[in-house]
Amino acid sequence: MGKKYLIGIDLGTSACKVAIFDKNGTVIAAATGDYPVYYPQEGWAEQDPKEWWAGVCSATKKALEKGMVDPQEIAGVGIDGQSWSAVAIDKEGNVLTNTPIWNDTRAQKICDRLNAEIGADAIFEVAGNALQPSYTTAKIIWYKENLPEVYAKIDKILQSNSYIAFCLTGEVSQEISQGYGLHCFDMRHGKWDVDMCEKLGIPMNFLPDIVSCDHVVGSVTEKASAECGLAVGTPVVAGGLDAACGTLGAGVIHPGETQEQGGQAGGMSICMDTYKADPRLILGYHVVPNEWLLQGGTTGGGGVMRWFEREFADYERSVAEEKGKSSLVQLNDIGEEINPGCDGVVFLPYMAGERTPIWNPHAKGVFYGLDFAKTKGHMLRACMEGVALSLRHNLEIAEEAGAKVEVLRAMGGSANSLLWTQIKSDITGKPIVVPSSDTATTLGAAILAGVGVGFYKDYEEAVKLTVVETRSHQPNTENKEVYDKTYDTYIKLYRSLEDLMK
Repeated sequence: MGKKYLIGIDLGTSACKVAIFDKNGTVIAAATGDYPVYYPQEGWAEQDPKEWWAGVCSATKKALEKGMVDPQEIAGVGIDGQSWSAVAIDKEGNVLTNTPIWNDTRAQKICDRLNAEIGADAIFEVAGNALQPSYTTAKIIWYKENLPEVYAKIDKILQSNSYIAFCLTGEVSQEISQGYGLHCFDMRHGKWDVDMCEKLGIPMNFLPDIVSCDHVVGSVTEKASAECGLAVGTPVVAGGLDAACGTLGAGVIHPGETQEQGGQAGGMSICMDTYKADPRLILGYHVVPNEWLLQGGTTGGGGVMRWFEREFADYERSVAEEKGKSSLVQLNDIGEEINPGCDGVVFLPYMAGERTPIWNPHAKGVFYGLDFAKTKGHMLRACMEGVALSLRHNLEIAEEAGAKVEVLRAMGGSANSLLWTQIKSDITGKPIVVPSSDTATTLGAAILAGVGVGFYKDYEEAVKLTVVETRSHQPNTENKEVYDKTYDTYIKLYRSLEDLMK
């Protein structure tokens, strides 16, 4: 039987997506698996990796069944995952504790201490990233200081995608794109820095050897096959960071090309072939060899709209069936009726603290400019504009750091909104191209598998065959003038409130 298909597994924050693709990037079938985020204390956000695996297993079975695909026809499996996990496993591969996830800020004091003891500049010089509590580094130290009984049993620390690869193959791995989560990772050369490991107090034996993202780490075991439905012996590649796989799936493989992130979180990834770092941004390796991604990562992306819909769209949900329009589509229509700039309403989208470029775990979401004339529509559109303003803030810092941004390639659920995408184009002043946005991340993971097993000759061929542009947006200069004033207010607002937020 011929190997006709590739599988991409996307381990997101609120759910995992599994999609089966043919060689041209057409989705044969897709399914999702849900799992919760736990918030046991303020500033904490954690997940149980075993629940990730259960979600992946159920979604994989569903996708195979839905697509009527014989597991023997799968040529390879690629996995992408959320950033900055710290999955602690023992020698038998048991998960020892829930992992803090990317928006967990419990380790702030540890970061403050290490930045003072080692020197923030010395850490940045090696890692190309400022030491912040969201990253993996401080989470490992947090285990040591707060869960000594767990720490004593740790054999390896895995990232989210490498944990799923481990469940599938029994092999531990650490691919290069997730190396940026650890500040003992030498960002210039893509290897562990022994000296910095020692200074930070991270044992070298916790860290698997670094491999390329398209490296075949192993194949599906009998145990994994019984649990997830894939055929025994199916090759599994190391995979990569979700934002980097989404960047590949959006067709960004050349320097200067930029992905705009419209998933739960927001931000952007700028492809570069030279090392350029800025402590206000995030630097990592692309899943494509010999390239870096200078990234902005915000807590407010599509998640802001999910929050707004959950809290303020009871009416829209109640009439969705009658109108034949989902609550989100109805909200989009309401937002379209409001003037650009929302008649002075400005929203700071810091709904879980904020990452780049302000790095403030205490930052809060704020609506400014409300009065009796304002409506739900004003608040809704202000949410969309606030996310776009945070994108502009990140792009401006990146350009200060020397990164060149010509065109944004949008991905994620937010890119399905023509209004929101146009707002982003107007606010940033950049043209935006939209490939098949919903599947960019899983497609990127599948492409890694395809290159790894020789299904594609190289990344150029893979992108040429699979990435299809669906539409494009040009910035509206009149709107941009309005938004320049809004942006000025946005920046001043945060600066005025920063002390209060602490």
